[in-house]
Amino acid sequence: MMKKLFICITLGFVSASVSAAANLPDFTQLVEKEGRAVVNISTTSTIKEQQQVGDEDGMDIFRRFGFPVPRMLPRNGQQQQPRERQAQSLGSGFIMAADGYILTNAHVIAQADEITVKLTDKRTFKAKVIGADARTDVALLKIEATGLPKVTLGDANKLKVGEWVVAIGSPFGFESTVTAGIVSAKGRSLPDETFVPFIQTDVAINPGNSGGPLFNMAGEVVGINSQIYSRSGGFMGLSFSIPVDVVLKVAEELKASGKVTRGRIGVAIQELNEDLAKSFGLSKINGTLLASVEKDGPADKAGLKPGDVILKFNGQTIGTASDLPKYVAAVRPGTKVPVQIWRDKALRDVSVTIGMLEQSDRTTAEREYRGNQNDEGGRFGLSLQAVEAAQLKGMGLKFAVLVQAARGPAAKAGLQGGDLIVGVANQELTSLAQLKQSLTALKPNEATALRVIRGDASMFLTLRAPAK
Repeated sequence: MMKKLFICITLGFVSASVSAAANLPDFTQLVEKEGRAVVNISTTSTIKEQQQVGDEDGMDIFRRFGFPVPRMLPRNGQQQQPRERQAQSLGSGFIMAADGYILTNAHVIAQADEITVKLTDKRTFKAKVIGADARTDVALLKIEATGLPKVTLGDANKLKVGEWVVAIGSPFGFESTVTAGIVSAKGRSLPDETFVPFIQTDVAINPGNSGGPLFNMAGEVVGINSQIYSRSGGFMGLSFSIPVDVVLKVAEELKASGKVTRGRIGVAIQELNEDLAKSFGLSKINGTLLASVEKDGPADKAGLKPGDVILKFNGQTIGTASDLPKYVAAVRPGTKVPVQIWRDKALRDVSVTIGMLEQSDRTTAEREYRGNQNDEGGRFGLSLQAVEAAQLKGMGLKFAVLVQAARGPAAKAGLQGGDLIVGVANQELTSLAQLKQSLTALKPNEATALRVIRGDASMFLTLRAPAK
């Protein structure tokens, strides 16, 4: 009886396993058809290094183990010449056109002296860089060949979280490697990557996969694999791909002119949170908060001010702060666009003429502050000093207060020594007395927004009055 029961359970387990396997996706046809258009990219770069004096004087072995050996002077009093070495790197890419246009990451071919493209049929070609855009990490290459297999381009906007996706590339130099996973999230913003709403997946991506395609189950390219989050240097379950619609727009401009032209309005922005939204009288947490406005920039000329919340730009709703940079960048410089803002608890409409984004786009310069001592302790844990007017020249500020120390509620709000307070409750700061009066008027647990400049960054912080 026990033997029969065991057999029944075993058969049931096998049946369930077969059923589960039947429901798993099959990537074989996708790989066979689309894998031919995925290429291996190898680069060679020349790196100049300053040769260390004395490395070949017989004492270098002692230096490596920490013994204090003095450096020898150059022989014959001659200066050491920089030496050159060849560095090689590997990446991936894919053929987007049968006449030899190839897409990859800009970082794959950065500073390369020579680029070699290897096809799946083992043919190799020297590639020419048509253009590269570091801000989106997209590069367009060209090889002299025709009749090449090419990928089918899809629509990243139709991707759904949880959908199966496939990557093909050359991780660690292992060509034509296939990995699969699901879409973990869409529209991810990464530090210093304000123009790309990344597709996040759990597809295994490793060094060498960069520039390779991300396919949906229909065999369409929906992105370029670009970055991973890793503490070890290898895959840890978080991979990020550039959506194909972003890639194609960049590729079109690179093909036409070899560079990408972007719009700018000259603002620093900040994400809204619940406290900030309430302090500005917003019923919903949407839009993006202007932390600073560049003097004489496009936004300043249009009348925008720090503390304004942009709700719509050129007819497009701003859901989060990361939406604005890509919307602005997509507009051709010189174009006049409508902008809907929230100011003083009311909607307003303005028009902004878009400027051109330069390679370096810093809204504020490094500054030093000093002034007369004027400590303020009190219930907020703040030590403050007014800043001399002479120190504010060229900054576009009439008045500012330096935070010397922050404790208790001030520290909890994120204030730090060295911060410069330049606004309170959506108003430009004009005196230390104004700041004190605004803080004194706060009831227990009531909060106000402070506009703060910290180094090169401008932001709003919510300072909450302590409970009794």
